Amino acid sequence: MGLREDLERFREIGEERRQDLQDFIRYGDLSGSDSDRVEIPIKVVDLPEFTYDRLDRGGVGQGQGDTPDVGQPIGEPEPGDGDDGDDGDEEGEPGEEGGEHGHYEMDPEEFAEELDEALGLDLEPKGKEVVEEIEGDFTDVTRTGPNSTLDFERLFKQGLKRKLATDFDERFVREAMRVDGETPQSVYRWCREKRILVSLSWIESEWDEIPDDERGRWDSFAEMEESVDRDNAAQRIRREGIEQIPFRRDDERYRHPEIEEKKRKNVVVVNIRDVSGSMRETKRELVERTFTPLDWYLQGKYDNAEFVYIAHDADAWEVDREEFFGIRSGGGTRISSAYELAQEILEEAYPWSEWNRYVFAAGDSENSSNDTTENVIPLMRGIDANRHAYVETQPGGTAINATHAEEVERAFNDTDDVVVASVGAPEDVTDAIYEILRSRSTATPAGGS
Repeated sequence: MGLREDLERFREIGEERRQDLQDFIRYGDLSGSDSDRVEIPIKVVDLPEFTYDRLDRGGVGQGQGDTPDVGQPIGEPEPGDGDDGDDGDEEGEPGEEGGEHGHYEMDPEEFAEELDEALGLDLEPKGKEVVEEIEGDFTDVTRTGPNSTLDFERLFKQGLKRKLATDFDERFVREAMRVDGETPQSVYRWCREKRILVSLSWIESEWDEIPDDERGRWDSFAEMEESVDRDNAAQRIRREGIEQIPFRRDDERYRHPEIEEKKRKNVVVVNIRDVSGSMRETKRELVERTFTPLDWYLQGKYDNAEFVYIAHDADAWEVDREEFFGIRSGGGTRISSAYELAQEILEEAYPWSEWNRYVFAAGDSENSSNDTTENVIPLMRGIDANRHAYVETQPGGTAINATHAEEVERAFNDTDDVVVASVGAPEDVTDAIYEILRSRSTATPAGGS
């Protein structure tokens, strides 16, 4: 194996030492990443390289002075050669430095791809907003257009169909003119009965061409039909070929490109968090550990992603991303205030016809009396969204008065696009993310659209 192969192998080993994606989500340090960049810890592996010894440093075998005999002392060791001298400030003392670490950096698109593989997700976003109309294949036809787009193949087929429909066996009709006692008019009537598409004028023009000694060859049309074979149009074309196709202007069609709408996949993610006094540090960390990967994933899946962060206690207000995970209030809890604000923001800036919507809320499931059933659930039904989710964060188990998650789950138990997930510890995070993001084959928006 050459040096180049060695280098590639060492790089592969470095990537293999990257922290497992699911472990990173559950236990890793998420603070080193931001909305556009995900940094996953990785142990740095030194790549192999040649090291050249410095010259003129002295020592055995350097060519400076006589070579000592076997067993001859070579002098005291130089400082810095690993001696146990009392210079305790020298760099390189044992135990001073830990192992070297770096980060494996990925963008949200790569993060989404790897999370799909790790969790078995199959979310396929759809575009909503039309950003461009482009010309597709020439599948449409119009009656007018430039000559370069004339559909000659279609014109030829139409002419050929007319040729087959109107063509007749001239030899057969001429034999009918030899029936004794018939006239051009009687021959024409007979042709019409036999569905032979010949005009009276053609019969009259051909009548005088029949020699007198050939008239009366047949006693009747029936005798003539029994004695003379009639060729159909296809047989004549195979035998004689086609000299002329009867093209008509009405048959002309011009190829026209189908206009295709190019749609951009827009998404707005509304993150709602309870910041009341009961949401202590452990609960806040579980919210961050769940919502942050959700944001990365959806940003990686859509062409254009925007995020709205709403904090609430008894009232709700919009905050930025940095504030969202750290803010804490001492007030009570009224979850409906957050959904009222979310509905207002979505209706004003993110119309359902143009935006995919995800509304994620998290808290310890405590809410003011009757607020869930009387206000929150009707508001959720009124907000059209691809997915509504409520993440209950209750380390150690659900409190007696924490009933919001249960009431939401009971109200939407027949709706696949409302998800209730419980996160009591970091190891629950990836299961909750899977439940929130997995595709539902019978999904219908919670708002009913």
